[in-house]
Parts: sequence; structure tokens; C-alpha cells
Amino acid sequence: MKVVLQRAKNASVAVGGNIVGKIDYGVVLLVGITHDDDVEDAAYLADKIVNLRIFEDEEGKMNRSLLDVEGKILSVSQFTLYGDTRKGRRPSFINAAKPDKAEPLYNQFNQLLREKGVVVETGQFGAMMDVHLTNDGPVTLILEY
Repeated sequence: MKVVLQRAKNASVAVGGNIVGKIDYGVVLLVGITHDDDVEDAAYLADKIVNLRIFEDEEGKMNRSLLDVEGKILSVSQFTLYGDTRKGRRPSFINAAKPDKAEPLYNQFNQLLREKGVVVETGQFGAMMDVHLTNDGPVTLILEY
């Protein structure tokens, strides 16, 4: 699994002009799943994400977690994270898991995040989505497992 995490002051995702997920303060997750990913990978990343100290404390140091600040998550499936651009001019997505594998694992990942006590909003799996966010910092990290 690969997750691009962006700390956000606010974020939303729309499908066909209708907002399907929206958060105020927290993180936006762009989530990519490859063929050999499983629930163990999802559990590891869920734990890492909610406990990652990327929010500032009173002294301005990144010392607080998503749980500490009671932040929310906007999770968006993004198979293009596994796009391979090494050859040619058009990305190959052969490393991205097919929807019949990726969607259930993506849903499990979001449920694991919720079980840790975080509000999780999502986009719509497989849809063309418009993602809007105000990146706070900016802080952007790539997590893989």
C-alpha cells in the first residue's frame, strides 16, 4: 500500500459536482493498493497514520498526532499512485490492484481508521473525483508498507 498524506486545514471531494466527503482540520489520504497488499498492510498504515506526530504543539514543533488534535480524515482511493512512468510517455498501471481486490481492502483500511476513534470521510471508489484541500504547512508525506 502507498498513501500520500497531506495535512489539511479543510478538504472536500466531489463526484459529479456533489460533495460526497468533507472535513475541517485533519489529513487527506490518497490511497493506492497493489496486488500483494493485505489487511496487515492496512492495519500497519492505519496505526501509523493516526499516531504520526505531524501537528504542532504549543512550541510550534511537530509533536502531536491526529488523535491528539482530534483531526479528521478524508480518504480518497487513487490507483494512479501505482502508475509506472519509467518507459514511454503514458503511465502503466499494471502494478495497481484490480478493483475487485482494491475496493474491499480500501474499505477495510477506512474501517480500521474509524476503529481507532477517527472520523473518516471518503470519496467514491472508482469515480472521477474533484479533490479540494487547503494544505496546512504544507505538510505532505508518502507512507508505504
